[in-house]
Order: sequence, then C-alpha cells, then structure tokens
Amino acid sequence: MRKSQAVPAESKTPDFEHSLAELEGLVERLERGDLPLDEALKAFERGVALTRRCQASLQAAQQNVEILLKKGGEAEVQPFREPGEAADAGTAEDE
Repeated sequence: MRKSQAVPAESKTPDFEHSLAELEGLVERLERGDLPLDEALKAFERGVALTRRCQASLQAAQQNVEILLKKGGEAEVQPFREPGEAADAGTAEDE
C-alpha cells in the first residue's frame, strides 16, 4: 500500500517549510540508493520541482525584505550576518 503525501486542507500550495522538509526526505531516500530506478527518477523529478518552488519562495521573501528596507526611494540592501558576527560591521552611516 502506497503512502500518500497529502497537503493540508487549508492550503493547496505547500509552504516553504513543508516543501523543504519533503525535499530533504527525498534526498535521504535517494542517497540510500535502495530505490528502484523508476521510483528514483520520480523522486528526482519531484525534488527538482520542490527545489524550484523553494528557490521561488526565497526570492519572493528576499524581495519583500528589500521593499521593507527601502529608504528614500532606494532599497538599502544589507548583507546577511551569521550569528556571532559583529553587528557593527558595515554600518558606518550611523556614525
């Protein structure tokens, strides 16, 4: 019996987190190497679609952040900082 991966009823399009979790599961299954070729190809195809969906979600989020950071009509793009990086790096305009 095949396990169906149903999308929650409240949303027909899975959100980023669900897509990423499904993609990670597919990668694990493919890396084990125990899938028959037909299933592996289907999993790979689904993985490509999920990757594209995740990339589109990330691009949309980046655009939203840039819009929120607009100052004086120009977007002020700020580099992402890893946790632990100096918070004052690159903020010379505040001085």
